[in-house]
Amino acid sequence: MKLSVLDQSVVPEGSTPATALHNSLELARFVDRLGYHRYWLAEHHATPSFAGPAPEIMVARVAAETRHMRVGSGGVLLPHYSPLKVAEVFRVLGALSPGRIDLGIGRGTGAGSIEAHALAPGSSSGGNDVDFPGKLVELLAFLHGGFPEGHPYARIQLMPTAGAPEVWLLVASPQSAELAARLGLPVSIAHFGRPQVTRSVVEAYRAAFNSREGARPRVQIGIGVYCGPTEEEAQRVFASQRLFRLRMGRGLLLPLPSPEAALDGLRGEVEPLADEVAEWPRCVVGDPDHVHKVLTSMAEALEIDEFMVLSTIHAPQDRMRSYELLARRFGLTGRSGDDRAA
Repeated sequence: MKLSVLDQSVVPEGSTPATALHNSLELARFVDRLGYHRYWLAEHHATPSFAGPAPEIMVARVAAETRHMRVGSGGVLLPHYSPLKVAEVFRVLGALSPGRIDLGIGRGTGAGSIEAHALAPGSSSGGNDVDFPGKLVELLAFLHGGFPEGHPYARIQLMPTAGAPEVWLLVASPQSAELAARLGLPVSIAHFGRPQVTRSVVEAYRAAFNSREGARPRVQIGIGVYCGPTEEEAQRVFASQRLFRLRMGRGLLLPLPSPEAALDGLRGEVEPLADEVAEWPRCVVGDPDHVHKVLTSMAEALEIDEFMVLSTIHAPQDRMRSYELLARRFGLTGRSGDDRAA
């Protein structure tokens, strides 16, 4: 089983966005030594909750400070950007860290409507995803030289000439999964966002997959994990996410509260997502044996071999402990040596 990390660079209450970015670097170095497979950085704009609007910058820094993991975006939100520029940026990253760079592409905006317009003021869609399939096809053509003869962009030679990243599509619906399948792309399914549709998304992807040039369907599942040495401790650190989600449902995008503040703030409140019905929980909370049991069962049912683990935990040391307990229970092979890339 491969375990990977999705890092949203969450801002802990009482801290700063700059500190949140440095927390991400510390976590990346730590999980690289633990044996995690890849490390992805998310993109969010103009919110006090998340400190990472530019995953490509963090990808460069994380790749430079680690040795073994693949590093990438989870994901670059393509509706905001020129496919040519994204291709150029990730070719540079790939040239600097050969064989280690992933380009995860998302079709969301990661921002409100005003922020989306400010990010792409000349776009006819205003950050909307109406033209997303066309932009994705164009991006792939820039990366892999796929423009037909006579196309005005066919003569453009990207620099550097080597270093194309591995492209993944982030999906949360059967429609997005089918688009990835038609293009022969691997998918990362945001189970932590829409757990009710995970199985149908996996099935739609595999049914539509275009097996060309030796490509095969590849699926990873993005899931929330809150692991503690005991059930009680896991529930304690998970309280921060519970209040965070309750506030988010009310339109309050605030820093992540501490467990103590969260437990106090949740008193008398209706439990967020209390009525949610899904085959598997969007967040797995418990001791290492419980988390292992749930993830293993899910992996067997969906026939997947990689989880992209999201752990939105207030204290950096608690977050690192959660990833460490998970790594040990799944038997990841630890790595030693200098954190810096060779």
